[in-house]
Amino acid sequence: MISLPITPRYAEVDQQGVVFNAHYLTWFDEASTAFFDHLGDGGGLGYPELLASGHDVQLRHTEVDYSAPVRWRDRVRVTAVCDRVGTTSFTLAFEVLRGTPESAEQVAVRGRSVYVVVGTDDWTKRPVPDRLREALSGAPTPSANPVGGQGRPGNRS
Repeated sequence: MISLPITPRYAEVDQQGVVFNAHYLTWFDEASTAFFDHLGDGGGLGYPELLASGHDVQLRHTEVDYSAPVRWRDRVRVTAVCDRVGTTSFTLAFEVLRGTPESAEQVAVRGRSVYVVVGTDDWTKRPVPDRLREALSGAPTPSANPVGGQGRPGNRS
């Protein structure tokens, strides 16, 4: 699991004073990038290594469930963990946790994204490569992981 700090920007807040719902998908995408960066730490299989192996991922499905509002300048972090690895796809589960100076952290949003592995030669489905399957199944769980890597999972669907 990774944990990515987010600071809600004024531009992400709607007239109701809460983060507009579509921005959570951007935060999920940023967390998936951090998740892949984490998989690449220490010689694992990160996104650049996945591309070099002739594979890529495409977003197939995303779902978002809202529990509580997130407001401008709340303390927010997004967690990402792999909760399923299938034959040709895997699922990342996300939580948006919010806190304020007056309140403890709570789950505001939960989501899941299904990614399908494809070949970069013809963009058709491929089995999850063994190295990626191992990395997804055994990814350690640090308390925080800064974003920094070289690539990001594709969002072509």
